[in-house]
Amino acid sequence: MEQQNVRIFVGFDPKEVVAYHVLVQSIIEKSSIPVEFSPIALSNLGGIFTRQRNALQSTEFSFSRFLTPYLSGYEGWSIFMDCDMLMRADIAELWALRDGRYAVMCVKHDYQPKIDTKFLGQTQTKYEKKNWSSFILFNNDKCRALTPDYVNTATGLQLHQFKWLENEDLIGGLPVTWNYLVNEYDYREDAKNVHFTDGGPYFEEYKNDDYAEEWFAARERLLFAQQPA
Repeated sequence: MEQQNVRIFVGFDPKEVVAYHVLVQSIIEKSSIPVEFSPIALSNLGGIFTRQRNALQSTEFSFSRFLTPYLSGYEGWSIFMDCDMLMRADIAELWALRDGRYAVMCVKHDYQPKIDTKFLGQTQTKYEKKNWSSFILFNNDKCRALTPDYVNTATGLQLHQFKWLENEDLIGGLPVTWNYLVNEYDYREDAKNVHFTDGGPYFEEYKNDDYAEEWFAARERLLFAQQPA
C-alpha cells in the first residue's frame, strides 16, 4: 500500500530551538500532502542513543540522525533534515522523486567550505561527502544496517560517508536545489530548500544572509495568533 504520510525527522538542538519550529512551519504551509514530524532530540532517545558527544560535533543530532530508519521501523520512506533549513517549495515535489533502486537519496555536494569557523565558534570540519547527510531521503528497509548498536559505535566518517551501505550505487542523487547551501552557493530564486549551514538568521552575525528575510517572515507567521473578534 502506498505510504500516505510523509514522515519527516528533524534534528533538534537546545541551542537552536527556534530553527526547528520555523522549519516545520515552512514545510506545513507549503505542503499539499499529509506530513508528520518527529524531532531527533537526545532527551527523547534514552536507552536508544547512548554514545558520548564528540568534540567535533556541531549539533546534538550529528550522529543520532542515523536512527531515522530504526525509528521508522525500517518501513517505507522517511526524510531527515537538519533544523537550520527553510522549505520554499511543496515537499510533495521531493516525495515524488523517491526511487526504490536506492537506499538513500541526497544532494551530492562537491565543495570546500569557505570558512573555518561557523556558528557559536564551532570548527567547520572538512571531509568527503560533507553535507550529504544533512538532508536524506531514507528507503528504510534498505537501511537495516543502521541499528542502534551500529549508530552508537560507528565512527563519524563511517556514518556520514555512508560506509554502512554495500556500495555507493545505493546512493541516489537529488537536485542541488533541495539542499541549497546559503553563502557557500550564490543566491538562486528557484532554491526549494535552503540550508543555513554556516549559521541561521537567529544568530546575530547571520541575520542578513541570503533568504534570511524569508526565514524571519516564516517566524512571524509562526508566532501570529488570530485575535477573537
